[in-house]
Amino acid sequence: MRVLILAPVLLLVAGCASTVTTNRYDTELQTLSQECTARGGILAPTGQQSGRPQLDNVCKITGGASRLTSGG
Repeated sequence: MRVLILAPVLLLVAGCASTVTTNRYDTELQTLSQECTARGGILAPTGQQSGRPQLDNVCKITGGASRLTSGG
């Protein structure tokens, strides 16, 4: 009798356990975004959908370097 009661609970727990894994693409995208931000840039999509965040995004540097001088 206990087996019949526990079976649905075990199936529910087993189903939830498989969805807790981390997504590799999201993890790599987050790391790429943090590295880009540290360089003073912003991560922007390239329009590709290769499944690899390194190819699907580009780091656009938004400030800092300039070829113009401040005068002097």
